[in-house]
Amino acid sequence: MTPADAYAELARRAKEAQTLSSAASVLSWDQETYMPEAGAELRGEQLALLAGLVHQRRTDAKIGELLTLVESSSAAADPRAAADVREWRRLYDRAVKLPQRLVEELARVTSLAQVEWADARRESDWKRFAPWLEKIVALKKEEAQAIGGDGPAYDALLDEFEPGATSAALAPMFADLRAKLVPFLHRLLTAPRRPDPTILRRRYDVETQRHFARHAAEEIGFDFTRGRIDETTHPFCTGFSPNDVRLTTRYSPEFFNDGFFSVMHEAGHGLYEQGLDASRFGKPTGEAVSLGIHETQSRLWENLVGRSAAFWRRWFPRAQEAFPRTLSEVNADDFHFAINAVAPSFIRVDADEVTYNLHVMLRFEMEQALIGGDLKPAEVPGAWNVKMREYLQIAPPDDRRGCLQDVHWSAGLIGYFPTYTLGNLGAAQLFAAARSALGDLDGAFSAGEYRPLLEWLREQVHQHGMRYKPAELIHNATGRPLNADAFMASLESKFAPLYGL
Repeated sequence: MTPADAYAELARRAKEAQTLSSAASVLSWDQETYMPEAGAELRGEQLALLAGLVHQRRTDAKIGELLTLVESSSAAADPRAAADVREWRRLYDRAVKLPQRLVEELARVTSLAQVEWADARRESDWKRFAPWLEKIVALKKEEAQAIGGDGPAYDALLDEFEPGATSAALAPMFADLRAKLVPFLHRLLTAPRRPDPTILRRRYDVETQRHFARHAAEEIGFDFTRGRIDETTHPFCTGFSPNDVRLTTRYSPEFFNDGFFSVMHEAGHGLYEQGLDASRFGKPTGEAVSLGIHETQSRLWENLVGRSAAFWRRWFPRAQEAFPRTLSEVNADDFHFAINAVAPSFIRVDADEVTYNLHVMLRFEMEQALIGGDLKPAEVPGAWNVKMREYLQIAPPDDRRGCLQDVHWSAGLIGYFPTYTLGNLGAAQLFAAARSALGDLDGAFSAGEYRPLLEWLREQVHQHGMRYKPAELIHNATGRPLNADAFMASLESKFAPLYGL
């Protein structure tokens, strides 16, 4: 076999494994949207079986042989092929360290745990979910131990979501960001001007919200011939391929932000998924590079576009037409101020741009303590409330609005949360670079022209897949390493005028 043949065989095997994995993703999506609750046990077995089959394919010893053959030649001289081989090697070396039994058990337990979490959240009963978190933490510790590495066990889990990131590098970055956010938050909370958040806490017909949000997602570029929106407990986006991308959201009849900005957020994820190179499905260069980069896309479209004054110059008259009894006497400036209201809140996904990252830092620290053994699952509610008071000066009145609000731990996604803050920082940095390259984005948004921004993101981010590592991709697109400067500048430019500072 020639090195070129070896690369082709690796690509064939990777596509097969990815196709099988996408079938498991369909079942996971169905579980969160339409599956009856009684189907949970069988669904857990189905997902465990598929996870085992995918693991077998990805750890076949033949892959190691093929990689060695390609790596010893110039067959991967093409930059994208070289990136495929680099990432196949990284993923293979990680996968072969994990016993199939563990992979299957994680899939089974997390499938069941997500159903238990939804019920526990509905009943605001941490004790119901705690035994499941104990199982998941034990399994994730076993996973981290199997993967190994020079750093703490948590880093082995973090690396799955943000390749190359370490807790040692993130901790000072987050501490620096917190040191800047806290005084800025204090300035806003003591500012002379205040928004009227009751504008958003009125009656908003849910069916009308569905049409309104879908229209917005479609106008910014989400292709509904290759995607759809459904409803679930916790909004998410999943892409089975660039040609089948599923968004989910939830709507509240008495809170506009809950549905609309969830759709804008998930549509940002969906635009990334639809922007990947479909011809490279199964290859790393046809997949998103990291969850942090994925989050840059969702936060950019949700906050930097969707909460901008320019966006609402076009969309507020439409909102008034859609919700005449609710908004007929509201002016555009007051509405824009309301959707950008800053105040400590219990729920992360509803948090404003200023306080959001404080929620993430709280979870980052708690995850490290859970994996490091310094925090037991039964102790989470108390520790959570202590940190909420420390970071946001409030404490949730119940578990539903506290430690049970997020689906991530039930899904085994420990190590995921830091990517949200990386995404916020990267979104601001990318948006600043796009504005520099494209000129008057505010004028474009006011006119309903989002294509220039989307095409710039396609060129700078989407088309590359995993060709570049996350830090390299940000540097290539913006000309500088990831940092908090653009993010803080974005906050200052938006919120200082709103609050009269």
